[in-house]
Amino acid sequence: MRASTAHPTGRRQPAADGGGPGREAGRHTVLSGPWLLPGHDGRLLAFAHVAGAVLRWTESGPGGSHWLGPDVLPLPDVTSLTVVQGRNRYAHLLGRRVRDGGARPAAVDLVYAIQYQAGRPLSEWRTAGNPLAARERSAQTGPPVAAVSSAGTLHVFAPTAEGRVFLRREDAAGRWEPWLDLRTRACPDSPAAVATSTGHVELLVPTAAGALTWYQAGPGAALEPGPGVGVTALPGSVTGLETSPGRVTYYLTDATGGGIVAVRAGDWPVPVGGDPGDGRHAALTTTVDGHPCTVLAHRDTDGRIVLGLCPTEGERYGVWWTGTGKPCVGDPALALDARGRVTVLAATPDGTLEVARQTNAPGLTLGTWTHI
Repeated sequence: MRASTAHPTGRRQPAADGGGPGREAGRHTVLSGPWLLPGHDGRLLAFAHVAGAVLRWTESGPGGSHWLGPDVLPLPDVTSLTVVQGRNRYAHLLGRRVRDGGARPAAVDLVYAIQYQAGRPLSEWRTAGNPLAARERSAQTGPPVAAVSSAGTLHVFAPTAEGRVFLRREDAAGRWEPWLDLRTRACPDSPAAVATSTGHVELLVPTAAGALTWYQAGPGAALEPGPGVGVTALPGSVTGLETSPGRVTYYLTDATGGGIVAVRAGDWPVPVGGDPGDGRHAALTTTVDGHPCTVLAHRDTDGRIVLGLCPTEGERYGVWWTGTGKPCVGDPALALDARGRVTVLAATPDGTLEVARQTNAPGLTLGTWTHI
């Protein structure tokens, strides 16, 4: 493997007009993200959270080399954002909003909006509330994470400063259920949530001495505690990926040894090497040269993107790591485009977003990096 080197209406803005929130001469300071998702019509969507807005780019055609945007989608008072997608390809954007209370404590709640179709406006932003309802305690709620079940049910997980994690999800009619305390303790980091193709949602919650898991006995069932994970994750590093039907593999940086570890609930952790920095790992499954493989990406200790490739659920046979040489701020993102090519998205230190795609060469070889 080698690598070379809007407005509320969704109206598109010029690429370098020097205006808009968080923008200067077409350059952006990314606060959260970026994210790369396949849209309902096969076009890829890229999102980035900047000061006061979400920026969105859309491929002009499925698998094409040109991008439309950025669309500037105003988002005031949001300090952090996450973007997740269901199997219907709807993109759910969830943020932590902090509103100045003046002489009173700041009011914090979680807000969300939905992108139904590629290139179309977002729904209006709505509040999902806060599990810590008292205003003076609301700021203890951290950035949310989420997962969308195969039935389209949004699950929102909210960590708190005291190490607890709360769940709120929609009912069958689309109404919010009450917040549920999962009764975690000493959780210093955001959990990782995964929705599987079998209809289940799973959760891994890092703790100071390992990690805890939750699972559903059946689609739509209550989350129940599962087996523990005997490795302590570096805060902000965990990601989860369905690697076979109903089976989730978590990838994280070992806070003790510094390397990357793959773990499945109930199994021994498998060290897979790498030289990770302090960010989250990106992961996807695909077919490479006729074999089912897992592709990993992270930012190394020099701030450059490194790709890994291994047989799916075969990490014990070794992961083949290759540096791309591409500097990256924040976490890299991975997706498959309409032609099935691995596509890597990076926010660069100069404030632009760039993509590189898999070529037709054997193995996993990236083409040139291009601005979007």
